[in-house]
Amino acid sequence: MINSGIYDYINVLDKAADASYLRNQAIAHNIANDDTPGYKRVDVDFQTVLAHEIGRSKYISLDEKMKGVNLSHLNVKVEKDMGAFPFSYRIDGNNVDIDNENVELASNQIVYQGLTDSMGQEFNRIKQAMS
Repeated sequence: MINSGIYDYINVLDKAADASYLRNQAIAHNIANDDTPGYKRVDVDFQTVLAHEIGRSKYISLDEKMKGVNLSHLNVKVEKDMGAFPFSYRIDGNNVDIDNENVELASNQIVYQGLTDSMGQEFNRIKQAMS
């Protein structure tokens, strides 16, 4: 088998899209629990995980970095976001700001669209190279 690395970008973009989808679900969960007393918002942070994984090799090209990315290290999970302070500004203990959640949701949807568009472009490049 030839190890060409042709899918390196696509694999990382796929992981990022999965994380973005998971973040979308977390934000929707936060919005649904806006009025739940004591609820603490949840979030998914893929950017930090990816930056940590590709940041290990500072002085090489992005192509080389993508070859060195261990996809098993790019797994993310939904975690409680306590923010900078372990308390809430609301009397009921809930730390969800509905306006902030709506902005994060819109932003995350743009990120997801960009990721899926990028994957489509990568597949088109591969298809063109094969023809």
